[in-house]
Amino acid sequence: MKLQQLRYIWEVSRHDLNVSATAQSLFTSQPGISKQIRLLEDELGLEIFSRSGKHLTHITPAGEQVIAKAGEILREVASIKKVAQEFKDEQRGTLNLATTHTQARYALPAVISSFIKSYPEVALNMHQGTPVQIAELASEGEVDFAIATEALEHFTDLIMLPCYKWNRCIVVPRDHPLTRVGALTLEQVANYRLVTYVFGFTGRSKLDEAFSRAGLEPKVVFTATDADVIKTYVRSGLGIGIIAKMAYSKDSDSDLVALDASHLFDYSTTMIGCRRGTFLRGYMYKFFELFAPHLTRQRVEDAFNSVNQTEVDEFFSDVSLPVK
Repeated sequence: MKLQQLRYIWEVSRHDLNVSATAQSLFTSQPGISKQIRLLEDELGLEIFSRSGKHLTHITPAGEQVIAKAGEILREVASIKKVAQEFKDEQRGTLNLATTHTQARYALPAVISSFIKSYPEVALNMHQGTPVQIAELASEGEVDFAIATEALEHFTDLIMLPCYKWNRCIVVPRDHPLTRVGALTLEQVANYRLVTYVFGFTGRSKLDEAFSRAGLEPKVVFTATDADVIKTYVRSGLGIGIIAKMAYSKDSDSDLVALDASHLFDYSTTMIGCRRGTFLRGYMYKFFELFAPHLTRQRVEDAFNSVNQTEVDEFFSDVSLPVK
């Protein structure tokens, strides 16, 4: 059994059983991958993939378990390489992040700028997607950190560390009737067409829960993953917008008014998730602290030594999170 063979079956499973696409991604030949997979199956005495002619059709039950173990082995190999690199050159390496548009656009720019100044030899790669997609990337070891508000809790192999709390604002044109009322109520908001985030994005669940508790049916007419898109449609007159407060800028959004809505909705917490067992390099600890100053190296190490997520949550229960 060769490490290369394990990498091949892992990558083929990640490329929808398309051996040709796998070969292109690994800069090798399709026949070479097929041959190595057959050799591994012969050695194990079982089929990892079922076939129809020359085409792979699905992963066998035994193959599912073999591929899962292969993924674990490949992640351990990557950790060993990180250990070696840390001792060889602690200032050089790669940091892979996965996050949503809101975090990438509004929460991370200053952090990334500071990080690059501190570690100019570390290549930083950012992947954007839905909360579920980025959680999957972290769970599978494809990225080092996943930063999101939703979905991370569904992946039990991730350690989730709380970063900050945030709430929402209502954005409307400057001449909108809501600019002339006092403290907003949910009933007033529910009277208007709403433009907000897609379900599963950027704390959308807290919004839906608030309307449900009040027995109100919000008139959501348009949803998007991007706060800038939401603001564009508010400007076009489609409806009033509900966005993360951090996504409103007095300078670039001066034609809109942001109305405080923190009393209408529960606060959301942005988390940073990392696969349990990941070897954390020195610059990774630095990123934690730049993004959330309370995530000191000692606290992160204690969290990674915890038994489960419940213990992690208890560990941070007395930490006062910053509000953005």
